[in-house]
Amino acid sequence: MIAILSITLENEMDLVLAHRWSMKVAEKLGLTNATQTTFATAVSEIARAVIDHTDAGVLHIGLEQNKVRYTLIASIKYDKDIHFTNGDAGYFYAQKLVPEFIQTEEADHNKIDMKIGLPRSIKLDPTAIDYIKRFFKEEGPVNAYDEIKQRNATLSKLAEVKDEELRHSRVIDEKKTEFISIASHEIKTPITVIKAYTQIARKLGIQRGDEQMNVILDKVDKQASKLLVLVQQLLDFAKIENGSLHFVKEEVELNSYITEVVSMIQQIYPNHEIITNLCDPLPIHIDRLRMEQVFSNLIGNAAKYSNDHTQIRIECSLDDEGNAKITVRDYGIGMSENSMTSIFEKFYRDKDVVMTHSGLGMGLFVASKIVADHGGRIWVESTEKVGSMFSFTIPITPATSKLV
Repeated sequence: MIAILSITLENEMDLVLAHRWSMKVAEKLGLTNATQTTFATAVSEIARAVIDHTDAGVLHIGLEQNKVRYTLIASIKYDKDIHFTNGDAGYFYAQKLVPEFIQTEEADHNKIDMKIGLPRSIKLDPTAIDYIKRFFKEEGPVNAYDEIKQRNATLSKLAEVKDEELRHSRVIDEKKTEFISIASHEIKTPITVIKAYTQIARKLGIQRGDEQMNVILDKVDKQASKLLVLVQQLLDFAKIENGSLHFVKEEVELNSYITEVVSMIQQIYPNHEIITNLCDPLPIHIDRLRMEQVFSNLIGNAAKYSNDHTQIRIECSLDDEGNAKITVRDYGIGMSENSMTSIFEKFYRDKDVVMTHSGLGMGLFVASKIVADHGGRIWVESTEKVGSMFSFTIPITPATSKLV
């Protein structure tokens, strides 16, 4: 069928549309007034019968070509479980109005086709048919209800397009996440082997007293460690994206935990003085390894973006909601207002540091997710050329002592 227009049959208001548009099509084709009325009446009768049973019927009006002649056709589709007989008055009457009346059952719906052959005097060709199709595409609504219906149909199509775009985007994201996860796993293995052989070579160098070789191997080991950190961030990103970032939480005492983590991290950044200002003993419920990632990232960034031999201060306090608040303060380059609004987004890198400082822009994104999954929040306060202060909260466990 060469489609000209379609109308959904949802309620009795659509009977008016079915009748008027049927008349308009028949009129545009040059049929007589009597034939126009006959065709429109037959369409209305079947449309009424369908609407009495369902709100999911659809009317299609168009043309069929049989050799050199054309036929006007109205095809109404409806639910497969609906069956009409001659006992239905409208169904019985419509059959008498049109020369061809065909009822068929298809795989997922039933259908009634009503056809009227066009006189030979009506000259149709592809150009004329395209003109008719374009006319009805551009024709305005026949009443206020039709206008609302057309607008709703347009909005529905836009929504469908948007849903398809979102679905496509999700598929791409899933494939990207899968690739990152697989690639990271594959990269992690050779890096671990490189570190192992580097450690062996360093021991041999120490035994032989080859200081220059030890310096080189020490640099190799540090770069391999950086690669491992980047790979781990990519793996964590993939886990966050597919919802598989798991936690094994236990109750720990915050002060002793901070002291333990800082002692370990201080060895990685010997050129900075890390000072802690702790609070009274405080039990918290955390995943020790995941929370260690948060501290490592914040302290690592503080060291990266500040000069050697400057202080990094870690403070603990109690916020207004009774949560433990940990702050990591540096006296480095700081950041702009624009950076502060985007710093926790995945893959974000400030344009001012992209060329001078390495990184993927993943560390703070992962840290923010870990904090959020512990029931806390994370934020930053910063002044350019003065320094930055990253703070995050952790809910305290019940029946704990007050912080000073």
